[in-house]
Amino acid sequence: MSMTDPVADFLTHIRNATMRNHPTVESPSSKIKVEIARVLKEEGFIADFAATDADGKARLTVELKYDEHGDCVIRGLKRISRPGLRSHQGFRELAPVLNGQGVAIVTTSKGVLTDIDCRKLQVGGEVLCHVW
Repeated sequence: MSMTDPVADFLTHIRNATMRNHPTVESPSSKIKVEIARVLKEEGFIADFAATDADGKARLTVELKYDEHGDCVIRGLKRISRPGLRSHQGFRELAPVLNGQGVAIVTTSKGVLTDIDCRKLQVGGEVLCHVW
């Protein structure tokens, strides 16, 4: 079975794991998924991630982060740009997610950044997803 949108599948793996309170989630790895995981870790949404290569297949393991009440730190994930409808925005058009409570993950010419970093560096790009 071929995947038409690997990023959406990765986000769905994370979303499903958070709903079932799993400590980790494993997904096929790619450069863009590793960069998304890096941004999620920098923003404090996940505890850690590791990209491994076992049996010739690249795997990405994400360790989810929970608060003191046992609730996942990630409250929601939404895919914005998709293969059938790409969403490119300039840095002036990037509005805060949930009035600043979440972040937009944007792929730019300077790498994968949050919407906050895009406004600081004054670069736009393709909005991959919103996380809150």
